[in-house]
Amino acid sequence: MSVVITQVTGHLGHLVLNRPAAINALTPEMVAIMRQALAEWATSPQVRTVLISGAGERGLCAGGDIRAIHADAVSGGTGTLDFWADEYRLNASIAAYPKPVVALMDGLVMGGGIGISAHAPVRVVTERSRLAMPEVGIGMHPDVGGSWLLSHAPGELGTHLALTGSPVGAADGIAAGLADHYVPAALLPALTDRLATLPAEEAVAAVAETAPPGEFATARAWIDECYTGDSVSAIIDRLARHAEPGAQAAAKEIATRSPTALTITLRSVRTAAALPDLNAALEQEYRLSAAMLRLPDLAEGIRAQIIDKDRRPRWNPATLADVPAGLIDACFAKS
Repeated sequence: MSVVITQVTGHLGHLVLNRPAAINALTPEMVAIMRQALAEWATSPQVRTVLISGAGERGLCAGGDIRAIHADAVSGGTGTLDFWADEYRLNASIAAYPKPVVALMDGLVMGGGIGISAHAPVRVVTERSRLAMPEVGIGMHPDVGGSWLLSHAPGELGTHLALTGSPVGAADGIAAGLADHYVPAALLPALTDRLATLPAEEAVAAVAETAPPGEFATARAWIDECYTGDSVSAIIDRLARHAEPGAQAAAKEIATRSPTALTITLRSVRTAAALPDLNAALEQEYRLSAAMLRLPDLAEGIRAQIIDKDRRPRWNPATLADVPAGLIDACFAKS
């Protein structure tokens, strides 16, 4: 079986990520297959809508192949740079696609999974959805257009998601602008059938429901209050001093993340808000990704979370105060 199943049924071109044992984590081969299929379907008179989904019930996509990235980070390899370049091109092509793209964000959708779904014009979540950009936990920054998405979230919701890396469910994903429609997982097969014959929005509207309440409806006030400004330290301090337990929990969570990644991430989200479009954000993200691949925290973060799984990363530098301003400037500098 191919790692991405491509099929056309009626007027629907369907891309099924097919590595369920790995929660459909992206590989270079998967990105290449998706780009080729999208290019062919863009001019096909038969295909009127494209659907992106994942095999299995665990999730659409858990992100990229983290172990391969770790191997490059510790060896000085360049394969990851090539992968990121192709992946970011895929993200941009989904956002600019000439036909409706529907993404089924069912189950776990993290990192690269957000990149192949949240840029689509029609994004569907379910009661099983867990959406996250958790990169700061492995010494990385929200890429795949994540800085663009999070910088355009209402208020400071995007900043909260970027700095904590925490997953959110259906209602909060919709509130943050990462998704559009809630459809119970049991109705996804019916939705897929309808997409083969009906216009995308009409097919989704026939099965969409109101999402169960999320947390942002009540947390928005302290999130908007605490996450202002350009200083991670000040944000953590405001969160820690706030009366809301959720704010205090967020402060503790952020404090466990890579200081370098946090500093880069906040600046990335703030600067992305002023960029002209997604492509400009992706270009900035590529510079940051290339720089962070050579910094110590990425390899160390993946080691702690994925390789050794001791969950005790030794960040270098270990504190926000010790992160050199010159290092951050160099990461953002255009060559």
